[in-house]
Amino acid sequence: MAGEVDKSPSASWLRSVKLVAWSFLGIRSRAGYQDDLAKVNPMHVVAVGLVGALLLVLGLIGLASWVVGK
Repeated sequence: MAGEVDKSPSASWLRSVKLVAWSFLGIRSRAGYQDDLAKVNPMHVVAVGLVGALLLVLGLIGLASWVVGK
């Protein structure tokens, strides 16, 4: 039906990944942010945020090692 929210776990994880990605970029409208917050599981957001931060740090370390190694 129109207007129903998909409550499946994969939809929540995907929405959490999108929410964290927009937050890392810092270019999300307040209305979109509030809409996403109402539809995600806070524990998913924390988990995705920690994994995203870890990947960012590891990527920066790898990039620095590659540049210094040349």
